[in-house]
Amino acid sequence: MRVLVTGGSGFLGHALCQQLTAAGHEVRSLHRRFSRPLATLGTDQRLGDIRDSGTVRHAAAGCDAVLHTAARVGLAGDPASFFATNVTGTRHVVDACLHHRIGTLIYTSSPSVVFDNTDIDGGDEALPYARRPLGPYPGSKATAERLVLAANGPNLATAALRPHCIWGPGDPHFAPRLLRAARFGVLPLPGGGRKRVDTVYVDNAAHAHLLALDRVRPGTPAAGRPYFISQGRPCTFARTLTAFFRALGRSPRLQSVPDSLARTAGMLCEGGWRLLRLPGEPPLDRCTVAGAVYANWFDISAARTRLGYTPLVSTREGLRRLRQTS
Repeated sequence: MRVLVTGGSGFLGHALCQQLTAAGHEVRSLHRRFSRPLATLGTDQRLGDIRDSGTVRHAAAGCDAVLHTAARVGLAGDPASFFATNVTGTRHVVDACLHHRIGTLIYTSSPSVVFDNTDIDGGDEALPYARRPLGPYPGSKATAERLVLAANGPNLATAALRPHCIWGPGDPHFAPRLLRAARFGVLPLPGGGRKRVDTVYVDNAAHAHLLALDRVRPGTPAAGRPYFISQGRPCTFARTLTAFFRALGRSPRLQSVPDSLARTAGMLCEGGWRLLRLPGEPPLDRCTVAGAVYANWFDISAARTRLGYTPLVSTREGLRRLRQTS
């Protein structure tokens, strides 16, 4: 097929373009700046912004399917900016699919759309959307996911994948935040990191998208649904951090702190950052703290059953690859 990947120059997007090319598909990517790695792959690069409807419609012309990964990612920032990219941009992608009669749209969502400041121990897709999202990113992603799933119908099959904390070599988000947090040699850990979490290696997240591309067709049971995607191997937050730090060549001391202290610090830091209009992201925020305070892992049975998903790269192998490139 000819497949459009929005955000193909990004971390997950590039992995998608690699796997699509290896599978024999003709790959086109819509992103903002020229990508030399995509040029090496032979990807048809269309430069532009998903916030412009004409750009999206032009890029989607002649495609059979769209994998929509482009998004404004971050833990804090101007809500209007998140809405413009994640909601309006997604609406443009849906409209382009309908205009060109494209058969399949797979949207990259986030588990944060259901996170509501409470433990999630093996929750599944029956969980409701969060009533009070922990920031503009999860709020905008939830709205965009609703748009995509509502567009599912006899002419356009849609699905939303919720990969949980994507990591791997070249990761621009998770690993850098860990390294910044550990730069002083001590990492405060709410409750000692006793709650369980799960993650997903980037190649497994991409593999799930390709499976959805094959399974999600108009009228099929796989269409019109969200799916949690992870390694399927939850373990404590402390153990997870220790494994990642070893792979990254670091060994900070994990210092247990009270949950209440961590919550207060995250709220004050995020609020102060926003009040003073400081650049970039705050070193600590409510969402990061919540991810450590509460259990945060999901049942991936739906993805296994309806998409045929099984993680191809084990966590141990993924950490070995990360260690080799760190």
